[in-house]
Amino acid sequence: MDTETMKQLATALAIGLGALSPGIAMGLIGSKAMEAIGRNPEAAPLIQTNMILAIAFAESILIFAFVIAVMIKFGIGA
Repeated sequence: MDTETMKQLATALAIGLGALSPGIAMGLIGSKAMEAIGRNPEAAPLIQTNMILAIAFAESILIFAFVIAVMIKFGIGA
């Protein structure tokens, strides 16, 4: 395999695996938040605030994976 092929494979793996866990996490966060609101509707504002904060942290992991993938693709920092 040549270098360009390896760079493309590394880029695909970085963004693919980097998007997998945040995607699962966001789904679980939303699911559990809806369950909690269903059980305790008067706590909805607090639950929603915490849910949005947790989703933002999961999203930051995805953005980090994207930045790493771009760095691999264009050879930045190597």
